[in-house]
Amino acid sequence: MAAEITIAAPFLIMLLVFVGVVVHRGVDARIRIDDAAHQAARAASIERTPSAATTAASTTAASALSSAGVACASLSVSASTGSLRPGGTVSVTVACEVDFGDALILGVPAGKTLSATSVEPVDLWRSAANTGSRT
Repeated sequence: MAAEITIAAPFLIMLLVFVGVVVHRGVDARIRIDDAAHQAARAASIERTPSAATTAASTTAASALSSAGVACASLSVSASTGSLRPGGTVSVTVACEVDFGDALILGVPAGKTLSATSVEPVDLWRSAANTGSRT
């Protein structure tokens, strides 16, 4: 009996550690994607035009995920800038397909799409976009 436990224990411990690492990677990726969505929404809320806000959201999300070490197989950033006016809000959704291919032995899917949405207020006291006409 002692011999079987001595032989099986290291394998069970390795399996437990492997499961812990996979769970940690998933939780860490979710936290990083939530943070990227928040940063992207904040960057979009500072911009003056919807097109600049969308561009700022995309570049900020990609940069935040890259610097956090999250490698997305596919990254999608969508910004809702319909309320981009003083006192309005900007909503950004970041979706990232995270690769878990090395955890297939545990039955984890090879890739999982994680997404996060963040809403940021637009500063009430900022100036509106310059339309080019003065009266």
